[in-house]
Amino acid sequence: MTDLAAERFGGQALACSDEFFAEKENLLKPGRGIFIPDKYTERGKWMDGWESRRKRVPGHDWCIVQLGATGIIHGVDIDTNHFLGNHPPFASIEACYIDNTALINWENDEAIIWTEILPKSPLQPGSQNFYAIENKDKWTHLKLHIYPDGGVARLNVYGEVAKDWTSIRENDLIDLAAAVNGGQAIACNDEFFSHKENINMPHRGVNMGDGWETKRNRTPGNRDWLILRLARKGHIQKIVVDTAHFKGNYPDRCMLEGCIWPLENEAEMNADWLPILPEMKLQADTEHIFTTEIRPHPAITHVRLTIFPDGGVSRLRLFGTIDPEVLTLAELNAVPAAVFQEKISKCCGSTAWVAKMGTARPFQDRQDLLEKAKNAWFSIKKADWLEAFTAHPRIGDVDSLKQKFAATAIWASGEQGAVREADETVLHELKTWNERYFDKFGFIFIVFATGKSAAEMLAILKSRFENEVVEEILNAALEQEKITALRLAKLIL
Repeated sequence: MTDLAAERFGGQALACSDEFFAEKENLLKPGRGIFIPDKYTERGKWMDGWESRRKRVPGHDWCIVQLGATGIIHGVDIDTNHFLGNHPPFASIEACYIDNTALINWENDEAIIWTEILPKSPLQPGSQNFYAIENKDKWTHLKLHIYPDGGVARLNVYGEVAKDWTSIRENDLIDLAAAVNGGQAIACNDEFFSHKENINMPHRGVNMGDGWETKRNRTPGNRDWLILRLARKGHIQKIVVDTAHFKGNYPDRCMLEGCIWPLENEAEMNADWLPILPEMKLQADTEHIFTTEIRPHPAITHVRLTIFPDGGVSRLRLFGTIDPEVLTLAELNAVPAAVFQEKISKCCGSTAWVAKMGTARPFQDRQDLLEKAKNAWFSIKKADWLEAFTAHPRIGDVDSLKQKFAATAIWASGEQGAVREADETVLHELKTWNERYFDKFGFIFIVFATGKSAAEMLAILKSRFENEVVEEILNAALEQEKITALRLAKLIL
């Protein structure tokens, strides 16, 4: 999870009821806070956190925080580290979503509609107080209430960025790696000196600790790596590798690869990596910019930065354009009906199926989407199935395959990659058998082609050619359901 409120992420403490002993801005600083026994100010003991005075009137204290980016909150940590005899016994949190804050008076926020996301809950002294947040709406601001007064060292707000991508046009360049856009470092082989999460934070690194640095490795030919999930599937057009502050410990070289990697398979680490940036020489304390060196590549979801042999990188920026065909599940639920129909019809060409999917919204999660798609498919008529079959190119039809590969908007092309690698003899035989199949059954041969060689598909075609029409329609429908599920997975990747 990303700490959406962290100062370095762009979080700000905007207003509070009282900060007599310690400033509200401390709430969002890194770490858990420190304690210096003999340090005092003119107002009393210096404390590394937010601390109000002892309240002698009715009421309680509060602090308003602006998140670094609009987000969905999954949990909070109200940390009372070092606050022992002066911690608040209870706390609660409210949240709001505000597009335009220009006219907001945070000192008098009666016009703001606050929603309680954490009810009044007990706090332990000198402790991290973790609470899960069940409300999964999008928020921009929080209001921390403490009862009745006292000190909190840090407020960590863990969640995920929920960027509004509707305002981003197809040709707009945006940093697809940036944490504030939703990019996330998900794995690395080594982060001995500093964490991988630093590499896509806002602004340039403030020091050598504000980056990703691996330990010294004396193994000949060593390479260290970091995998980052892009904020959105897209094409990279500009790469910035910043070694700011790394002088005697910068990597000698780096390279970048990309892949299309479903979110549910991230833990498997078995992606097929494509070259994006070839091995490039790096320099100390330098912002390296690469554009012409970037190799042609399809839209990708993840990148792997490899450094040779080891060392530190302060920031990685990946400016590119988003893939307009891909939506988040929330966006799929929210788009107008006409847009939904246009997107979903690329997954299955049945008009009746598309209509049923439109009435099945909203989808709770990926599994719910796939289950509703399957139920809709097997509840429509034979004529609707046949309509969907006509949306496919014939397997092995060389001319139509070439046309489909050229038209990148037709997703079916990628599902026949094995056919493209076949020799002309196999392709010709596939074309011949496709024609025989069509003449016998009255519809084209439908098969889930992903992962199958041309020879395997030819063998399947020949074996199914012996079936009766009724049996073969059901076989084709079963294969179509698999194809539709794959395309839906691609749609909301």
